[in-house]
Amino acid sequence: METGEKVTSTMSKTKIIIIVAVVAGVSILALVLGLVLGLRKKDKEDDLILNSYDNTDELIKKFPVNNPTTVLDGIEKKIQNRLLTGFENWNRGFKAWKAWGDILYTNDSIYNVHGARLTLAQYQAAMDVSLKQTNIIMGAFHNMIINENFTGIHYDFTTVVDGTEIPGKVMEFVLFKDYGDDLGTRVVEGWGSTKDESGDRMAAAFQGDEEKAVQQQQTNYMLNYEIPDEADLKKKYPIRYPSNYIDENANEILEIILEGFDKWNLGITDYYIPWVDNKYSSTATSSGLNDKERTLTKYKEEITQLTNEQTIKKLYFENILIRDNWAAIHYRYRIEKQSGEKTVGDRMQFLKFENINGSLKIVASWIQ
Repeated sequence: METGEKVTSTMSKTKIIIIVAVVAGVSILALVLGLVLGLRKKDKEDDLILNSYDNTDELIKKFPVNNPTTVLDGIEKKIQNRLLTGFENWNRGFKAWKAWGDILYTNDSIYNVHGARLTLAQYQAAMDVSLKQTNIIMGAFHNMIINENFTGIHYDFTTVVDGTEIPGKVMEFVLFKDYGDDLGTRVVEGWGSTKDESGDRMAAAFQGDEEKAVQQQQTNYMLNYEIPDEADLKKKYPIRYPSNYIDENANEILEIILEGFDKWNLGITDYYIPWVDNKYSSTATSSGLNDKERTLTKYKEEITQLTNEQTIKKLYFENILIRDNWAAIHYRYRIEKQSGEKTVGDRMQFLKFENINGSLKIVASWIQ
């Protein structure tokens, strides 16, 4: 579903919830890609790094993808292996993690964590402070959608705080590049979870002047962004990082996503809800920011109430990744409150499609 969560909700102040909020997004890239200096378990002299492109079949049994999609030979297969290897090396301990980070990243890699734009050094410093009290255990993937040099992933992890195990789920988008040297496929930039208060705190504490300037420039761009007056929805809602699609239903899926964006902006009651009734299956479910599954009826009630209180404009996409009957999207939005105050943010979403009686329908949605 589209977002129906109140983006202005106040975060809990308890110790565990604060840590989980940090880990659920601040550790996003760290969980998969191994860049934090947090303490997960004591180093052992026999900790070894796993670094091979030839063990994907073995690793995917250990970290299964619950909803697998097609992965093409070439860079997509390499990205798949790098993600699985990241999970394995993370769970092996600090020494393996550190060695893996030196392989997978460059000094120019950027980490957008809960909306905070950080360099590698800044990110390491933030994690050193935030995660020393936690132990993080990687779990299974709900999705690993790889489209050319981009991936969108949705996965499980468990955070252990003072002996208490807290399950969590994370969404992330990562841009890779095959450098063609001995180190091969490496991370260029990652987007771990979406903007929230923990990202604001990280930015205040750890960002340098250059990163602050770039992030403020991005914020100003969204605050002042004007949606083009275009009949062609591909031009009206541009994709910052466009992909080519191989699936026979991909163009139809793309059209559904773009049309949903447009109907939302035209008006919730008159345009978007009738569109939802047409494009979603009657039994479709939505899991929102609190990971609680909602029926279609409940979802429509929530977004109606939300948009009665404030105006939400969906602006443009970072990504629309489509493979088989799945799509992963990352988009930007702007909120204008009744007071005139404007704020901006982003959302990540995974959508499952099925052909029902000859029509392509959305049957499930997960959003963060």
